[in-house]
Amino acid sequence: MTTIRDLYSKFAESSGVSTDTRKIESNCLFFALKGDNFDANLYADEALEKGASFAVIDDPDQQGDRKILVENVLTALQHLANFHRKQLKLPIVAITGSNGKTTTKKLVLEVLSKKFKVRATKGNLNNHIGVPLTLLSFTAELDLGIVEMGANHQKEIESLCKIAEPNYGYITNFGKAHLEGFGGIEGVIKGKSELYNYLIQHDGLIFFNRDDDIQVKKAVNYKNYSIGQKALSDCRVTFVEANPFVELEYSHLQIKSQLIGEYNFKNIAAAIGIGRYFGVGKDEIKEAIENFEPEKMRSQVIEKNDLKILLDAYNANPTSMKAALDSFKKMSATSHTVILGDMFEIGETTLEEHRQILKICEALNFDYILVCGEHFSEASKGFENISSFKTTKDLTAFISKNKPKKSSFILIKGSRGMQLETLMDAF
Repeated sequence: MTTIRDLYSKFAESSGVSTDTRKIESNCLFFALKGDNFDANLYADEALEKGASFAVIDDPDQQGDRKILVENVLTALQHLANFHRKQLKLPIVAITGSNGKTTTKKLVLEVLSKKFKVRATKGNLNNHIGVPLTLLSFTAELDLGIVEMGANHQKEIESLCKIAEPNYGYITNFGKAHLEGFGGIEGVIKGKSELYNYLIQHDGLIFFNRDDDIQVKKAVNYKNYSIGQKALSDCRVTFVEANPFVELEYSHLQIKSQLIGEYNFKNIAAAIGIGRYFGVGKDEIKEAIENFEPEKMRSQVIEKNDLKILLDAYNANPTSMKAALDSFKKMSATSHTVILGDMFEIGETTLEEHRQILKICEALNFDYILVCGEHFSEASKGFENISSFKTTKDLTAFISKNKPKKSSFILIKGSRGMQLETLMDAF
């Protein structure tokens, strides 16, 4: 079998790595991964024909010219990434959490890029495959690397830390996300804290939110740097308002972001604190934050036909849903309409969590409440003033026939699988 050192010599001469025959670049290394419904060993020849220099396989029956046989392709990819990380000796900041990690990662990248050559995880390549691919994209001329880590069960962050070996880490929050895999909120806290545990064991530095009591307990007795509104914070950032865009104060500077919702304040504060720790000037930090634009479907403000729509349809869980609703209610508008789609991966408390969200909606007294999906439809029974629909398609048809009042402010939020962005065609 090929050793990792031998494989690394091939990688060093390549243009990079690929795991998708549709995205083959000339002279790349193709890793033939297996999944529940596919076996890329069968596409190794295609990858070579499209320009890959070598194909890494683990099926002895597929051996041939320019094919590198390993015991397990995924393990080889992970070991190669770790080997590369050791060669670069690059300081790495890891970011995880239940909500906001992708936005925080992008904000940190914008801020640190004002002073350093930095690269970060692309998109949401934050799992056992994405993290190795991110590490293998890092090059010798970089000053820093930022690695986003996602997880839906315990021990996953621990495993990703062993691959990436971060020197610094930040957890955005501990929320009700992937409850089914983690086994409840205590499981979430334990699973996400694996990042801090790794840093503690390897003399790394913990960035933490001083305003989060759980994080204080996890980090305060170890090598750390705190960020928050409290006076004890190493980097103090003060929330001003979010109506709808987040405004804050840092080092006597007023910063006006393009991000919606009070919940994004913590994400911005983290980027400011991490930037300050690494010596980015306050004016450069202000410029980076103010110029940062949110991704599509992540708290994206859209104005259409005299309506203002806050589209947050990329993901949802009970914690992010509550934060979005609380923040939305505080935003000035003549009329507030909320349109919610089902939340997934919650587990045995699914129905109760959906009911709790509807209770919050009623307590906040929104003008109109529309929900869709099997979970919300079931949970909405017994609630007055809530219109429920089994599918996104049904809700789309209703909106098409019953247009919202002009000047309405509308929040659209749900899990990715609900595809609530398709509702935009109805307005």
